[in-house]
Amino acid sequence: MKIKEIAIESIKALPNDVTWEDIKERIDFIAGVRKGLMELDEGRYIEHEDIKRELKEWISK
Repeated sequence: MKIKEIAIESIKALPNDVTWEDIKERIDFIAGVRKGLMELDEGRYIEHEDIKRELKEWISK
């Protein structure tokens, strides 16, 4: 599905009393998810164990 088609279908799924802000939030959310999935496909991610180690360091400070 093309980006424009995804946007249109997403807007259609919103209730009839939708606001411009609701539409913007939905589009931003979908764009963020798609970007994240693309980064995962490209191998651009941080391993779970690395995140746990970093979090432990942050909390102990």
